[in-house]
Amino acid sequence: MTSSKQGPGAAALTVGVVGLGSMGYGMAGSLARAGFAVTGFDTRPAVVARFAAEHGAGAASAAEAAAEADVVVVVVVNADQTRQVLLGEGGLLAAMKPGAAVVSCATMAPERAREFARAVEAAGRLYVDAPISGGAVRAAEGALTILASGTPAALAKARPALEAMAAKLYVLGDEPGIGASFKIVNQLLAGVHIAAACEAIVFARRLGLDIARVYEVITASAGNSWMFENRIPHVLEGDYSPRSAVEIFTKDLGIVADISRSEKFATPIASSALQMFLMTAAAGMGGDDDASVARLYARIASLELPAAKE
Repeated sequence: MTSSKQGPGAAALTVGVVGLGSMGYGMAGSLARAGFAVTGFDTRPAVVARFAAEHGAGAASAAEAAAEADVVVVVVVNADQTRQVLLGEGGLLAAMKPGAAVVSCATMAPERAREFARAVEAAGRLYVDAPISGGAVRAAEGALTILASGTPAALAKARPALEAMAAKLYVLGDEPGIGASFKIVNQLLAGVHIAAACEAIVFARRLGLDIARVYEVITASAGNSWMFENRIPHVLEGDYSPRSAVEIFTKDLGIVADISRSEKFATPIASSALQMFLMTAAAGMGGDDDASVARLYARIASLELPAAKE
């Protein structure tokens, strides 16, 4: 299913999307289908060309994508990439029109979001802290959950674009960093749930159970979670192509660990999950799907999991 939402004021707004990965490509497509004039940029020229053919216009740089945009959506991996895109050599901030809005979607520590907001606002532009949740399929459907915070002026400028990309748009406060904080809480739970789901399914294998049947039973029982239901099919199919990579959670649970130290608040369960993701990455699976934690458990226990179908 694809989104057919018509964003309020879509015809009057131009949008640049920087980062056409698994999330950004779908988000940019949702904006185009909602009636926005969209220009996309990615470091991979072939992806830019495909986007231009399917949805809108392509740009040769982040600055070019931002130059005529009223709203620029930045969908990169982390805070360091966000900083490079905004403020590095050839960064988009200097190219943006005065009064245009940056929508920053990467998961990052709240203080990094506040740092970027200060730089953007000092340059006479607007900043929305808007981390996202929902995965690539929901991104392509215009059905993400967006956790937004920012000044009233920034939110008003970006709202039509945000609504076109979201099934649920939460406006969480008038200060950047609040959205980032909410997302970190979500990522703590998501990482723990993935690690627990992988542990449980390999434990079931150790018990000699039919793990496809285990999946059927658990998804109809109290032990189910969204992550168990979403990720364990990857294990059952032996398909570890990255929908969301292990390294995403080494990063995000690492942020949780950093914040827990600074706040002097213990997060032992999240810390255990972080170690499982780190060990999975160290075993050579960092770029693979995050359900690869199950493969690590299986290797430790000398157990076989389903192989990919030919």
